[in-house]
Amino acid sequence: MTVLCVLILGLFSGWAVGYKQGDNVTLYVNKVGPYHNPQETYHYYTLPVCRPDKVHHKSLSLGEVLDGDRMAESLYHIRFRENVEKKTLCKLTLSEKQVDELREAIEELYYFEFVLDDIPFWGFVGYIEESGFLPHSHKVGLWTHLDFNIEYNSDSVIFANVSVKDVKPFPLEEGAGAAVGRVGGGSLTVTHTYSVRWYESNLPSARRAERLRDYSFFPKTLEIHWLSIINSLVLVVLLLGFVIIILMRVLKNDFARYNVEEEGSCDDLDQGDNGWKIIHTDVFRFPPFKSLLCAVLGVGAQFLTLATAIIVMALLGMFNIHRHGAINSAAIVLYALTSCVSGYVSCSFYTQINGQRWVWNIILTSALFSAPLFLTWSVVNSVHWWSGSTQALPATTVLLLLGAWVLVGFPLTVIGGIVGKNRAGSFQAPCRTRNIARQIPPQPWYKHTFVHMAIGGFLPFSAISVELYYIFATVWGREHYTLYGILLCVFAILLSVGACISVALTYFLLSGEDYRWWWRSVLSTGSTGLFIFVYSVFYYRNRSSMSGMVQSSEFFGYSLLTALVFSLMLGSVSFWASLAFIRYIYRSLKMD
Repeated sequence: MTVLCVLILGLFSGWAVGYKQGDNVTLYVNKVGPYHNPQETYHYYTLPVCRPDKVHHKSLSLGEVLDGDRMAESLYHIRFRENVEKKTLCKLTLSEKQVDELREAIEELYYFEFVLDDIPFWGFVGYIEESGFLPHSHKVGLWTHLDFNIEYNSDSVIFANVSVKDVKPFPLEEGAGAAVGRVGGGSLTVTHTYSVRWYESNLPSARRAERLRDYSFFPKTLEIHWLSIINSLVLVVLLLGFVIIILMRVLKNDFARYNVEEEGSCDDLDQGDNGWKIIHTDVFRFPPFKSLLCAVLGVGAQFLTLATAIIVMALLGMFNIHRHGAINSAAIVLYALTSCVSGYVSCSFYTQINGQRWVWNIILTSALFSAPLFLTWSVVNSVHWWSGSTQALPATTVLLLLGAWVLVGFPLTVIGGIVGKNRAGSFQAPCRTRNIARQIPPQPWYKHTFVHMAIGGFLPFSAISVELYYIFATVWGREHYTLYGILLCVFAILLSVGACISVALTYFLLSGEDYRWWWRSVLSTGSTGLFIFVYSVFYYRNRSSMSGMVQSSEFFGYSLLTALVFSLMLGSVSFWASLAFIRYIYRSLKMD
């Protein structure tokens, strides 16, 4: 419970602080990194910049640590509502190696992130200019003066940003200007200065997140895209209506044909009929790999619960911009708490289909996602640690996360599994299953597994493809996602399309006298995860400027996990939809 309380505390931070005139407002330096690689970040003090003799770090929440934040106190002295004009921060004597480090950082478009009263703001480390072809000019300059513009209302800080609008960059080369003096041994003496200007704002502190949301140092890609959503919604409604009408008419004809003769034995019907009724003695034959199937259903139900809870919390306003990493903290807490859902669903259904090794089923359910997650994180974290990135998790955070799984997640999975096993009833099959399995006739190519996976994966993916771009721009960019209402609509569309397509594909499968629908229903719509991963490759190559081993390992590692999550979640939804459909049609038949 102590571990859980620590995780929950990370959700609640970021409230505006009240100040009196002249009070110290601490400015924290956070991180730097290449502009085009959002997840490749390093501590600000890894650059040769002004730094205190002893660095004091801010206590961070779990979500902030997972975001790669490493806030530390700076040398900037800012007092509430007191302007400062060109105050000297420090004088640095840079060696030739340090100058090369700065030049390399500026050429890679390094930006920095500062935080003032939980308000992040950004700026570039330096300035680069390319001009001319013959002769070619390549100039690299360092910003040695920063203007801080801070807005306030009453006793609260509303907004802050940094500007170099009226400042000239000082070249990091021979013949530097007045503020950069060449000394012996090839070194440079650099004088860093700053100014602070306060501006009164009419925006109340309770709405200061709106000010940060409207401002962006980075290019904005998120916008209200109702037209695209309405287009997707119309297509989905037409698709669902088409499938439902067709299935209802076909089923109505099937029922009329199958129920004409109410007399006669099932054996007579088997010999004189064809279609999905003829396999009524095999359709509820339990599948192979029962434990794995139940684990997939359990973990899928867990992620379905988790995703719904995250979206609802977002709609309730629990993830405002000033709560750094709140979604990360919430996801970890909910993943631990919803472990009981996976255990319950998996073990309950496993008991219903006559599974005997329920202990092994619980272990498999607990490890089905956590094992790939740990393996992926180990590789990605090792790459970050090797490069010195702040995205590498400290040992204390690793122990905290491990404790959350060992002390909360796994025990809740076991408890949920035991409760599910004890409360599981019998498997409700409308038809009896024969001891000897019926031979399955040869199937045409369009009823093969891979064809169904292509159809069942593409249609749900097409329903979310528009919104998927904005989600990628948020996760792999620096956008603040705020369109949670639209996200809820798209999430509902995704689940509806997945369930409907699974029912249609299951009907076509049974019509060919193939009763192996159990795994097919999971794989058909679960293949949406493969389309999402292919889209992530497309996004990396054509919609982003990311590069390098650090960013690439993070992107593709967690994109694989995202694809796995969607596969498990949609596979679970499609299975339950197919099971409900099959029970309905066979319960509607008149059979002896």
